[in-house]
Amino acid sequence: MSKVSFFDKRILKKFFEITSGISGILSLVIIFVDIPKNWKFPVAGIFLALLAVIYLVIWLCSNNLNCININVEGSDVAIKVGNIFQQPGLKAIAFNEYFDTQVDNVIIAERSLNGIFIKNHLDIPVAELDGHIESYAFDHREKLEVNSHRKEGKKQKYQIGTICLYKEYILGHLEQPDNFGEI
Repeated sequence: MSKVSFFDKRILKKFFEITSGISGILSLVIIFVDIPKNWKFPVAGIFLALLAVIYLVIWLCSNNLNCININVEGSDVAIKVGNIFQQPGLKAIAFNEYFDTQVDNVIIAERSLNGIFIKNHLDIPVAELDGHIESYAFDHREKLEVNSHRKEGKKQKYQIGTICLYKEYILGHLEQPDNFGEI
């Protein structure tokens, strides 16, 4: 099954960009070079076949894309297909506003990136990670109120965008969509 649909608007946009470039060059050539009448239909067929091949190549490359590099507010970010835990360098793991570590499918789903990190890739007991987070040198503005009425999980609430560095992991409270959870 393909990752990108055959008529995806991004593929169409790229195709039209390439086609306009080819058409512009071809128009300039045809102004100065006459095509014999008996060659017009075969050349048109070859041109249409070339366009079809170009479209297929763009579509196949899009479906086989494993990495894309983007610049986010001055920072270069590589988005890759694969296991994040096997990649070199810093890895971002999203946490909720309490930096909860309780993987119970209520607070943190087992199949979420957060749950997989805590259950399968954390090299210390969860209590030690909790201690690391509690003793981390957060900016005083990053810590918000303490929610003493919260029945499960931690009570200390953190500002959106707060991060805690643990080895090669950036543990961060990022804004999460409503359907955040399983991967």
